[in-house]
Formats: sequence, structure tokens, C-alpha cells
Amino acid sequence: MLHGLTPLNRKIKPFAGRAYTMRFIPAREDIDVYGNLTTEPNADNLQWVGVEQIEPGHVLVIDSHKDGRAASMGNMLITRMMMMRGARGVITDGSFRDGTELKDMDFPVWCTGVTATTRLSYHHVADLQVPIGCAGVAIYPGDVIHGDGDNITVIPAHLAEEMADLCEKRNDIEAYLALRVQAGEALWGLYPPNDATREQHRQWVADGRPAIPAAQPTR
Repeated sequence: MLHGLTPLNRKIKPFAGRAYTMRFIPAREDIDVYGNLTTEPNADNLQWVGVEQIEPGHVLVIDSHKDGRAASMGNMLITRMMMMRGARGVITDGSFRDGTELKDMDFPVWCTGVTATTRLSYHHVADLQVPIGCAGVAIYPGDVIHGDGDNITVIPAHLAEEMADLCEKRNDIEAYLALRVQAGEALWGLYPPNDATREQHRQWVADGRPAIPAAQPTR
């Protein structure tokens, strides 16, 4: 779980995709100057190179070494990734710029805050598609990044299929047990699920998922 990050979007939708990683190091005054931001790809502007390498289904994850003093990127690059490159979302453990525009995007944007300070003030893009740390979590290129209204979760690539199957089953039984709690049942012996409640869930599914009758009040 990537703790300490929050979504900027007004509407939060679940999403998932493969991690495309970008690693920042602290900026240096002799390298990170506006004169190096040419209109051609070059080693001193790897951020734009990375944006153009994004493929459909990627989630850009930026290691800003938890430094929010300067924006990791802003509206222009994020619009490019969303509209033309097919990215699923963008995440940083630092800040973004252009918060007003990003909030209205139908695109997951997660960070620690918003600042107008440009990236070159504090950040230099050192690497693309290498293992990084974001919010204290190791992320490797190709890991599955899943987000919803509450959290960002990192799932190792080789476990993704297994986890998807487990989570789908867990979600279904949790929804079933929530219906029983809403119907008035006590938690004791019901949640967390045990062998008996798992069998009851299987029978409920086999019966076509009927309505849960209200529990009798207890004294």
C-alpha cells in the first residue's frame, strides 16, 4: 500500500495497469536549467522521453523521493499521457502542478499535494523503467498498480493473476456478509468468515443470491 498519497480527482474510479517507473534525484544547477528543455528528446530531459514511451495500460509511477517542494509534472504532460498515450493513471510521492485542471480530469492522479514550483527547481529525472521506491514501497517495472477510492496497491507481476482471483472471491463473500449484517445479524461467528459462513455463502450463490431475511431482534 502506498500510504500518504491522496487522489486529486473529483470523481474517483477504480483502475489498474502495469507500472512504468520514473526515478528522480535531486536537481543540480549546472544540469537542470531551462536551456536543456529542447524540443528534441535528449538525456537531460528524460521525463518527456518517458511520456512518449508510455503505452496503453501503463500507470506512470514517479519516485520523487518524497520531496513535494517542486511539481513532479503538470497538466501538459499528464494530458498527453491520458489523451494520446493511453495511460491508466499517474502517481507520485511528491507534488503535481496545475491542480485545478487535474481535478477535473477523468484520469486517476495521486500525489501528496499541489505546488506551482516547476520540477527543475528540485528534481532531475535520472532513470526510466528501473526499480524505484514510491511512498516507501519498492516498485518494479511491470508490477500491477491498482487504485480505488481508498488506496493504491502494488502487486508483483508474477502474483497478479493469483491475486485477482483471490480478491474477486473475497469481494463476493464480503458483500454477502455485509448484507447479513445490514439485515441485523451480530458479528460474532459471522465475520471474519469461517468454514460455516463460507459454506452458507456457496449455498446462497447456488440458490441464485436471494434476499437476506431480517434477523430476529435479540434481548
